[in-house]
Amino acid sequence: MIDSPYRVKPGATVNLDKWSTDDVGEFKHKKDGEAESDKNRAKLRDIQEVLYAEAKQSLLVVLQAMDAGGKDGTIDYIFSGVNPQGCQVTSFKVPSTLEKEHDFLWRIHAAAPRDGMIGIFNRSHYESVLVERVHEIVPKAKWKKRYDHINAFEQMLHDEGTRIVKFFLHISKKEQLDRIQARLDDPKKNWKYNPDDLTERKRWGDYMEAFEDLLTRCSTDTCPWYVVPADHKWYRNWVISDILVRTLKEMNPKYPDPLPNLDKVKAI
Repeated sequence: MIDSPYRVKPGATVNLDKWSTDDVGEFKHKKDGEAESDKNRAKLRDIQEVLYAEAKQSLLVVLQAMDAGGKDGTIDYIFSGVNPQGCQVTSFKVPSTLEKEHDFLWRIHAAAPRDGMIGIFNRSHYESVLVERVHEIVPKAKWKKRYDHINAFEQMLHDEGTRIVKFFLHISKKEQLDRIQARLDDPKKNWKYNPDDLTERKRWGDYMEAFEDLLTRCSTDTCPWYVVPADHKWYRNWVISDILVRTLKEMNPKYPDPLPNLDKVKAI
């Protein structure tokens, strides 16, 4: 497990009002943070190559946030340099009819990364204790049990060789409003605007309560949650890239051994 001031310690009760959304750490200038993030992206690319070649373990990155929180931007920036053959992104939308006919983890398990891969969840199984809770799609007696189911599921994946790192992109309510307005003002961003974003914004307090519960209940020693200050996109990128690089180094993938007598083989 990678330590960080943004890691939710197991057993700690989370109050998001006490977690900064606009922290910039020890950086004095934005350009310094961006330079360090670029270095991390290069390291990520190099380690991912070894992970893919080794094909014995995998990494799952979970991204959750309020609407306009920066999930898409995070994926676009941090993973833009990796080998696409070794990286898969899954965006979990409203469940299909078939998916609704199964348990809430059925579609999640099917998307878990195979050996050698980095899997990225843009939203995830945690929607089942967020949207379904806030909108009362399932009764409280049902979603309350899901925290334990999620912890057991993630532990199983971990035990089978999938390292899981979870990031909550923590933005302020004002920053969310500014980003939604930017989508309305910029013709190139109009396609990002969803009227539901403003509707869901009215439930901000309910969502914060739901996030606090899942962060409290589901940050474990093996599958930690990190509450990432996300008002400043450049700092968000540094925090996440730093944790991912350190995680992959700790996983310590190795190139597979060469075939025997390879030194005697000549290409003709």
